[in-house]
Amino acid sequence: MPPSQTKVAILPAVIPSKRTLWQRRIADPVVAQLTQGITPEKIALTIAIGSACALFPIFGVTTLLCFLVALVLRLNQPIIQLLNQALWPLHVPMIFWLVQLGDFIFGVPHQRFSVHEMHLLWRDEGWAKFFDKFGTIALHATVAWVLLAPLFAVLCYYSLVPVMRAIERIHHEQKAKQAAGL
Repeated sequence: MPPSQTKVAILPAVIPSKRTLWQRRIADPVVAQLTQGITPEKIALTIAIGSACALFPIFGVTTLLCFLVALVLRLNQPIIQLLNQALWPLHVPMIFWLVQLGDFIFGVPHQRFSVHEMHLLWRDEGWAKFFDKFGTIALHATVAWVLLAPLFAVLCYYSLVPVMRAIERIHHEQKAKQAAGL
């Protein structure tokens, strides 16, 4: 056949599946870290500690807390900060729950408050009046967090290590298949 009459095989297009927000923002960075030589155990530790720190019961403290803990423990900063931001929807409910638990631990009746009331007091009266009224509540919530965070982190770590090892194994298997040309 002359070159102008050659048949061209048309293959069906492979359409990649649309990646979910969870895959793009959480799973992909973790897999990327696994491929850069960070061990599955270190990633599991980062996720466990980062999750616990991200749920610290005082607004505006978690970013700095996550940064300092990651710095001291030599954990992955991008993952820990990503977790801090990803867990913000759980942060407010956890604060209220930790306040109640802290009040229970200290044997005091539950102290009712609202975020709006806290904002107005901070804005209108300043930090001294704010801490005078809400300091005890913050202390109770912090004590509850201090008691629960280590247990949460340990449970999270030991649950995540096998998952991270499996992800690493699957990734290496896929790389080996690609290298073999399969």
